Amino acid sequence: MTKDKTGFAELAKEGSLYPQEQLLKVKSGNKNLLISVPKEVSLQENRLSLTPAAVGILVANGHRVLVEEGAGDHAFFTDAEYSENGAEICYSKKEIFEAGLIVKVEPPTEEEIELMKPGSTVFSAIQLANTSDSYYEALNRKKISALGFEFLQDKAGGLPIVNAMSELAGSLVIPMAVEHMSSSNGGRGIILGGITGVPPTRVIILGAGTVAEYAARAALGLGAEVRIFDNEIYKLRRIKHKLSNQAFTAVIDSATLGQSLVSADVVIGALRAEKGRARCVVTEEMVSSMKPGSVIIDVSIDQGGCIETSRITTHDKPVFKKFDVIHYCVPNIASRAARTATTALSNILTPVLLKLGDIGGIDDMMYTYSWFCKGVYTYKGHTTNLEIAKRFNLPYKDLNLLMAARF
Repeated sequence: MTKDKTGFAELAKEGSLYPQEQLLKVKSGNKNLLISVPKEVSLQENRLSLTPAAVGILVANGHRVLVEEGAGDHAFFTDAEYSENGAEICYSKKEIFEAGLIVKVEPPTEEEIELMKPGSTVFSAIQLANTSDSYYEALNRKKISALGFEFLQDKAGGLPIVNAMSELAGSLVIPMAVEHMSSSNGGRGIILGGITGVPPTRVIILGAGTVAEYAARAALGLGAEVRIFDNEIYKLRRIKHKLSNQAFTAVIDSATLGQSLVSADVVIGALRAEKGRARCVVTEEMVSSMKPGSVIIDVSIDQGGCIETSRITTHDKPVFKKFDVIHYCVPNIASRAARTATTALSNILTPVLLKLGDIGGIDDMMYTYSWFCKGVYTYKGHTTNLEIAKRFNLPYKDLNLLMAARF
């Protein structure tokens, strides 16, 4: 009896000669981290990066956490609370900056960078408008790996810290506007929204992102008329849907925006930065046409501002007048609600730090998770964020190539 040959046997033999796929071994293994939480030294920065409860979680997972004496005072977190949750209270600034992983809110000063150990890692905000090329050069001299809150992404590609602080800022700007519109503060002496028989106040919001959404909700809740301007149609459509069509929306053009500003009582600048700097869409001439005593709050000021007459102010002296228009341009608005902001930051950073320890450190974290790499702007002596390199005329190295060379 002749055996039927289908050809599968020969094909199988031939396939066995081909190069075979093999899974690459992924580095893994717990790593106990030494994490430090310094006291913020920047003017009126009241937030910090981790709550006592978050410290307790990190310590329970085998990590050491150093907290500088008095770091949480402005957010009403005491040293005793941190100590009870396993933190080591540190009285030496030198010691706090010698930790391998430093987690703070404001960018480290150049004096603080000098205290860091070469090759250490720092998580913080960047605030491009307040930094210079010397800041990045100082980080690179010490071969510091730096991650920026403004760049750090989640698995879905969102910006969790930016969104959280934007929600908070958007919730705060309307009460601030109400405060500065009062007669006792030099404003027009009107309430936001109006009453029976009195027309509502007009609020102009530049940008249609998270800050705009939360500010618009607060303003609409008080009965104000809200107009939102942005150049991205999909953002305008999204925010109009979220606000149940209660707000007027328009693209940014000089004619329409200029006409709206003439009758505006409050203007909120909330445009997101493009290529490292916010777009300036309101000119000095437009501001000069606004009503005396009206209020401008430029939330974008930490990225350069989107209103030509804006300049950075502080919580002690938050406003100035130009063309008799009140300008509020404090870059760290979220610091006004330091405890809430600290809790929000801590909720985002704690899972990242736990994953960092579980996977074996900063290098393995970057190698494994592309979303984490988005937050890195300097790495072991190199500037790895293209927009920062262009803005400050610094040498640029692609982080993916650096990681590939490492392996």
